[in-house]
Amino acid sequence: MSSKCSAEIGVIGGSGFYDPGMFEPVSEVKIHTPFGPPSDIISVVDIKGVRAAFLPRHGRKHSIPPHMINYHANIWALRDLGVRRILAPSAVGSLREEVKPGDLVIPDQFIDFTKNRRYSFYDGAVVGHFSMADPFCPDMNRRVVECARRLGFSVHSPACYVCIEGPRFSTRAESKMFRSWGADIIGMTLIPEVVLAREAGICYTTVATVTDYDVWADKPVTAQEVVETLKSNVEKAKKVLYGVVPGLAERRECACERSSESALV
Repeated sequence: MSSKCSAEIGVIGGSGFYDPGMFEPVSEVKIHTPFGPPSDIISVVDIKGVRAAFLPRHGRKHSIPPHMINYHANIWALRDLGVRRILAPSAVGSLREEVKPGDLVIPDQFIDFTKNRRYSFYDGAVVGHFSMADPFCPDMNRRVVECARRLGFSVHSPACYVCIEGPRFSTRAESKMFRSWGADIIGMTLIPEVVLAREAGICYTTVATVTDYDVWADKPVTAQEVVETLKSNVEKAKKVLYGVVPGLAERRECACERSSESALV
């Protein structure tokens, strides 16, 4: 594979984070995987001197709903390009009064409330039982939190992300239940993305940006307000990426790449 078509850092862009033009372009590459095509053509970009592979999770035109994303193909394609660390910006709702629209959240735990998704690469002759006690890369989480604070952003970590099936939003009863479970934010795309990254031995961190309060709060917002917050959040996430990616080229200080050593049967 050409050096122009390889990258050690992967960026999976969530809602509003579609345009590879926000980074300095290097090349584009179409990857074929055993699981079919990924969400879109992958753009290899330059982020402050570091080669990164950018993939919009929903496609560049947001044409793929969360429950129809080919998560297996996305992670496989990034691994094929040599990606060893993934930063995954995503839009979420808040389940806590103190977690405000416009804030950043770097979760360290998740609750899986999805229902119809395939969760593993190991569906065949080889069985894998991977530990998800600490599902996010602790080294990357620390770096992202430190970077966000240096930039003066309001950031919450540790935190718990509850992932729902979508594409519908929660009922009020569900939203209140998630709060009672200890969840802090709610979204639709974390699962099985983070699980597949662990199985692939790839470090994974999500940069969750809060667009609004979930329905427990009974604080209705207009679509325009959400769009404006989303635009602001994209700019914040972009600044965090520019701040943290150069340091990610260093040696990994975690055990993520060795995740399969005690997992395979």
